[in-house]
Amino acid sequence: MGVLTSWAARFRLRQYVKASLWIVPMFGLALGALLAELALTADGADWPPSGWHYSATTASDVLTAIVGAMVALLGFVVTIGVLVVQQATGTLSPRYMRLWYRDRLQKAVLATFTGTFAFAFSLLRSIESDSVPDLGVTLAGAAVAISLVLLLIYLNRFIHSLRPVAIAELVARMGEDIFTAGAAAIRGAAPRGDGTVPPDGPVMRIRTARGGAIQAFNVTGLVAEAARHECVFVVTRLIGDFVPPGTVIVDVHGGTSAPDPDRVAGLVALGSERTIEQDPAFALRVLVDIAIRALSPAVNDPTTAVQVINYIESFLHTVGSARLPGRYVLAGRDGQARLVLPGRDWENYLQLSVCEIRDYGASSVQICRRLRAMLEGLLDTLPPGQHPAVHTELSLLQESIEREFPDAARRAIAQGSDRQGIGGRRRPRT
Repeated sequence: MGVLTSWAARFRLRQYVKASLWIVPMFGLALGALLAELALTADGADWPPSGWHYSATTASDVLTAIVGAMVALLGFVVTIGVLVVQQATGTLSPRYMRLWYRDRLQKAVLATFTGTFAFAFSLLRSIESDSVPDLGVTLAGAAVAISLVLLLIYLNRFIHSLRPVAIAELVARMGEDIFTAGAAAIRGAAPRGDGTVPPDGPVMRIRTARGGAIQAFNVTGLVAEAARHECVFVVTRLIGDFVPPGTVIVDVHGGTSAPDPDRVAGLVALGSERTIEQDPAFALRVLVDIAIRALSPAVNDPTTAVQVINYIESFLHTVGSARLPGRYVLAGRDGQARLVLPGRDWENYLQLSVCEIRDYGASSVQICRRLRAMLEGLLDTLPPGQHPAVHTELSLLQESIEREFPDAARRAIAQGSDRQGIGGRRRPRT
């Protein structure tokens, strides 16, 4: 297949575009130059009104100042970007950077600045003593005003939304949305009633030619390809797994004809790191990273970790309320099973949420009390089928407390259940 003919290649291209900070500003640059030509054409049609005319010197000075200002503002936004990178890698999580690159407001600001720069610079070349682009100079001033408004909005977001708790809320909401959308897509794929697959071993194994993290599956394409060959595809790896070259990613069971291995492999997108598109656990991974970074001796900020646990709990309530069978058998239009996907069960999500925070925060009274409140809250609201895993985590938490707090008085405090960590209403133990 050609370089960009497979679904996986197109997916990687979309990911590159979403994470790129230069593509949208380049469109802004081209649009600014195009609008400048349109403004010059409108000036030639004896428009705007006479009250909007400028002298050649004034127009040249204004446009020159705008060009310089846009270059300076671009440098300012780049400086803010460098600060974000330092903040994310130092006190948050490097994984968050993949989400920050996609910020639409940031790209809109950069595109507006580059577009205004190109617009003003293109008008400069048309200024003569007897010919001034009056409409263009007016529009350039309006573009500067819009740029400044966007810059103020961007600064407001930068100041208020780079706090760990604000990022935790954003990431948690993204993860919950992805999880909900994925669950709806699975339900819409009409799984076969008995959920069985052919008992015989695979007749064909499809291996990946390149290594990388599994970023996404083209579920619709895999189901259609399996239906075309009247076989069943069994995916062997989870979204987010890193696979080396030559790894078996799909087992083919049954079938009237052999599918093209390259075509099937092209329906599985691999990349350098995980993405959030089909991987809600990646959002949970980012949240846990932020929490354990706050618990490190270099930072020593358990209150931030407690705030992150608030959103981890919200995420777990969403996940725990859904049915997670551990694998999904999806059917084609004929109602026959065509695709088997592995999935994370409740225990996977719960362990990811609790294990590292419990280990790194074992000596913190705040963390112990907040984790107990979270786990007891899950027992109150989730269906009974999810309770055994929660009880297991409560037992591990109790063992950790007993190990870290040999003193009976301090152990009694750490065993409390407090949604604020310390300072909230203590819930009596049952």
